[in-house]
Amino acid sequence: MSPAPGTDLLADAPTRLWRPRHVLVTRSAAERDHGRRIVERCEAAGVDDVRLLDGDRLPTLRGETERETYARAKRTLAVVVAPPSQLRPQPIPPSADWRLDLARGCPAHCQYCYLAGSLQGPPVTRAYANLDDVLAPVRDLAGSGTVTTGDAARGDEGTTFELSCYTDPLGLERVTGSLSTAITQVGRGEHGDGVGLRFTTKYDDAAALVGLPHGGRTRMRVSVNSASVAHRFEGGTASVAARLAALRAVAADGYPVGMTVAPVMPLPGWREEYAALLGDAAAALSGLPDVDLTVELITHRFTEASRRVLLSWYPGTRLDLDESHRTEKRSKFGGVKYVYPREVMREMRDTLESQVATRLPRARVLYWT
Repeated sequence: MSPAPGTDLLADAPTRLWRPRHVLVTRSAAERDHGRRIVERCEAAGVDDVRLLDGDRLPTLRGETERETYARAKRTLAVVVAPPSQLRPQPIPPSADWRLDLARGCPAHCQYCYLAGSLQGPPVTRAYANLDDVLAPVRDLAGSGTVTTGDAARGDEGTTFELSCYTDPLGLERVTGSLSTAITQVGRGEHGDGVGLRFTTKYDDAAALVGLPHGGRTRMRVSVNSASVAHRFEGGTASVAARLAALRAVAADGYPVGMTVAPVMPLPGWREEYAALLGDAAAALSGLPDVDLTVELITHRFTEASRRVLLSWYPGTRLDLDESHRTEKRSKFGGVKYVYPREVMREMRDTLESQVATRLPRARVLYWT
């Protein structure tokens, strides 16, 4: 029997599963049921160094250099209780109505990491033990929001909650179980009707999600990029082919799905490489009827703060962080981001939107930014 279309994309590559070397568990986190489940999952995954702390303060992870600090932090998972300030959902346009954080921090090593200018201190990944508190606002916020709620084009998604603003929840799923719990609770209607979850990932642990009672209320998107960007700048992640194979697996299980093409970069040969990427996506999803597929197109940008942090983490990077090659874009709060010049942005947008229409005619492009 021939394999289903797209399944050969995985070849024989193993699923990319993150296992931290060190796990720090605060006292309050260890008192929570979900915190104890995270500890059990870490031990089952083979983590030898699991430390139960006497209090709620994490020990310092700083080394003698920024690079050493980065390495220590990236090997560590901290299981903590999210403080009240991080339990208040915030609007997160253009992706979703609201943002919910299952964790903060990411195990990947992307040299353009947009978290570099957003998270304070060493980039340790913090998983939240008070998952019930994190999910509690879903019911109260149902029916409110400015992105999908009441929108003519996206209203069928209901009130949406983005889970991957500050983390990659599928990348952590092996050791936290938080994503599966959230999907199951929302899918069963435990947080009311008319709500939906969204997340994007560079990992491929689709087996953790297939078979869950998702009720079509969670949209999994894979973050994908051109071959040059993925090979140069996305360390510690699943291959793009494996991500697309995971997308097929969850789409076949009835999930609405999507692709986050990000960050778009006009490297040499970019037109041909993005065309090939979209062709691979079409092949991965071929043969599946009625796939609900969205595409989000996000260009590369950086701030001066993120530039400094990224260069301390990746001093040998080939990522172009030269402000003279960019245009300043100011936010309503006065912050400055460096984006591609207008003519470059226009050409990239026209090209990618045309390629999506050609290769993925059933897909909806949600936005370009």
